Amino acid sequence: MYWIYVLECQNDKSWYIGYTSNLKKRLTEHQSGHGSKTTKKKENWRLIYCEGYLNIEDAKGREVFLKSGSGRKFIKKQLTNYLT
Repeated sequence: MYWIYVLECQNDKSWYIGYTSNLKKRLTEHQSGHGSKTTKKKENWRLIYCEGYLNIEDAKGREVFLKSGSGRKFIKKQLTNYLT
């Protein structure tokens, strides 16, 4: 299983979008400062959204979409209640 996830920095409300085959391990890496270049610069990351895929290519395609303007609009629509 491959996971697309959205993290939110609780300090400044910025987002990080990524994919992984081990969501629990990857979240621990981000929260401990061993994640990506982006998440290493900040702390206090929280998982706010995830989707599961059986195929890695489908997951990668979805990640690219969610990082686009249309994808960010989709996330904001999905998380209307959380973001208000």
